Order: sequence, then structure tokens, then C-alpha cells
Amino acid sequence: MFRRFALLIAATVPFAPAADVKLVEEIAAKVNGDIITRGELDQQRRDLEKSMRTEGLTGQKLSEAIREYNTNALRDHIDQLLLVQKGKDLNINVDGEITREMADIQVRAKISDPDQFRKYIQEQTGMTIEDYKDQLKRRMLSQRVIGQEVGYRMSVPEAELRKYYEDHKNDFVRKEQVFLSQILVSTEGKNAEQVAAAEKKAKDIVARARKGEKFSELVRENSDDPETSRSGGSLPPYGRGMMAKEMEDVAFKEKKGFVTEPFKIATGFVILRIDERFEEGQASFEEVRSEIQDAITRPKMEPRIREFLTRLRTEAFLEIKDGYIDSGAAPGKDTRWRDVAQLKPQTTTKEEVAARVKHRKKVLFIPIPGTSKKAQPADAGIPEPPPAAKPAEAKEPAPGPAK
Repeated sequence: MFRRFALLIAATVPFAPAADVKLVEEIAAKVNGDIITRGELDQQRRDLEKSMRTEGLTGQKLSEAIREYNTNALRDHIDQLLLVQKGKDLNINVDGEITREMADIQVRAKISDPDQFRKYIQEQTGMTIEDYKDQLKRRMLSQRVIGQEVGYRMSVPEAELRKYYEDHKNDFVRKEQVFLSQILVSTEGKNAEQVAAAEKKAKDIVARARKGEKFSELVRENSDDPETSRSGGSLPPYGRGMMAKEMEDVAFKEKKGFVTEPFKIATGFVILRIDERFEEGQASFEEVRSEIQDAITRPKMEPRIREFLTRLRTEAFLEIKDGYIDSGAAPGKDTRWRDVAQLKPQTTTKEEVAARVKHRKKVLFIPIPGTSKKAQPADAGIPEPPPAAKPAEAKEPAPGPAK
């Protein structure tokens, strides 16, 4: 998996700054429509050092890792911005993958309560759940761009894929879980006649779904749950004991694609579709084929990825301030910082930075394949839950998928 030095104008003022004094961040580089600030680079270095100390790295090894980070810090940030920008240019959408990844983390952590899960993310990463989702989005966009623009040219023989699977079977053991999508027809604030109409509507939706209408479109047209309707009705994956028994009995029995009859819950009628179901135990080769292909091709792709990133640099508007070095610079590319009288100032206010680089202040940099990983965390994602991780205390099992 793939994983900011504030300047104070009139800094000699010993107390609170006057009304016309602003905190600004020094801009280190401009990459098309985005900027990288010195504060981002410094914050990343501090986060990296903290992460490495937590992992037990000390002394000369820690110093060497920090030195390598300092050498390639600007390069890595430029790599990341170029890949994310390219992903947006290509209209790549990873929202569904983000939902699935967050759901998988929630199942592994055995936390069904949304508020407890938010707290867990904060404790594990030091980020809000929104910041972490933003990190996932940038990582996934980068991976998709690399796969689409570089990786598609590479193929791995079937025999090599199967040999890797046999040699790494312990890496592909799953827990029993089911992935669901839902449609909620609300009955809140309705009288008996309106409740009956809601039930009829729910049954009609089931009939339409079973005749072949796309479930995601039925969600968008009919679901009264605004949160899940934005993602096509997708819910976090559920393990045994995480939903009402009558729902569980159906969800863990029926096959992928099955659409249930409406279930009556406190807030209305909920319809579930089984998107995927995994039995507990060893995942099959077919289920993890794409993961194996990625593991095998990544080392072979690294030189090609660097070539691709160099090409993106040659096509980009890129300016780097004196004193900063891009160790991945494209040969012959003029990235000199232009006269500030003709372009934007060399500094920017904190408010402008926050508006342009939302959710990046505390986010660990995500390593890009094809770059050195020694000076970066092994993965900016969430570690496996510690043994003590438990569901919220003294809570009854969730009544069901709908909220």
C-alpha cells in the first residue's frame, strides 16, 4: 500500500501582533494551480520523525532516514500533486473505493458505532475522519493514474500469479463479512395511511430491482437516507452480530446481487441488496488476483513510473524558489522562480493556504511507487487494530443498516 515554517511579519513584536500583521507561509514551489509551502515540508518531517520513533527507529538510522527525507521531500510532494492533478484531468472517480476501504477498516476494528469509529480514526492517525478520507483519495487517485497510464502495459503470466498466491497464502485470510447497499423509505412523522403508502412504495421498489433496474439509480430516486444515497446506498461491511437478526439471517444466507423484501425498522422500511459476501477463511485466488498482480508488478514499474513523472514535469507549470531542490527534476526544464513583481508574492496567508490545500496540514505524505521508501512511513494508512480494539462498550447490537 501506498502511504508545513510559519513566518511572522514584524516578528520582533514581543506580544500579540498588530491588526495589520499577518501570519504567512513561505511558498517553496508552484505546481500548476497548486502550491507547496515550507510549512508543509517541515510538518511532514516532524510527522515522519515521530512515526519512526514510534516504530523504534533511533540513532544513526533515524538520522539517515531524516536526511534522505530532506533530500527528496520536495520531489515527493511534487510527484503527489502531479499525479492527483492528472487523475482529476482524466475524470477518475474513487469515491466508491474510499467507501469500501473505510468500511473494511471499520470491520477489522470491530466498531459498529459511527461516533466511536470517528474517535478510533483520530486516535490511530492523529487526523479527523475527513482528513483521512482526503488522504485515501489522493493515494487512490495516484494509484489509479499509475495503473492507467503506466501499469496497463505490463502483464504477469498466470503461473507467476498463482505461485505468488501459494507462497503468500497467509496474507489473504478474510473474516466473514457482507457488503450491502440500502434504500430507506422513511415513515417518520407519517400517519397510518401514509405508512401504508410507504410500505407499498418499498415493495414496488423491490419488484423493480428484481426485474433488473439498476439499484444505484433506484437509490438516487427513492432513498430517504441522504448520507448513504450519495454513495449509491453503500453501507460499511457487516460481520456477525452487527445488525438485527432478521436482517443478518438473510444477508449471510443469500447470494451476491440478492434484493431483500422491505424490513420494518423504527424510521421506515429498508431494502437491502447484497453486493458481496465473504466466507471466513482463506480468500480464493480469483478474489485477490488484482492484489497479487499489483504486488508483483510494482517493483518492475518503478523505473517507468519515474519516467512518467518526469514527463508530467516537462508538461507542467513548475516554479521552485531558490534554496529548494527537486531531486526528480526533468532535464532541461526551466523551473526558476520568476520576478515576484510580475507574479504572485513569495508568501501567502495561512487562510489562503487553508483554502487551497484543504485537509493537508496534518496528513502524512503518501509515498509514490518509484520513489525511495526508506525515509517515509511504511504506510500512511491505519495499522491493524491492536488486540484490545473492541466495539463500543455496553452497546446493544446495531438495530440495522439504516440510520
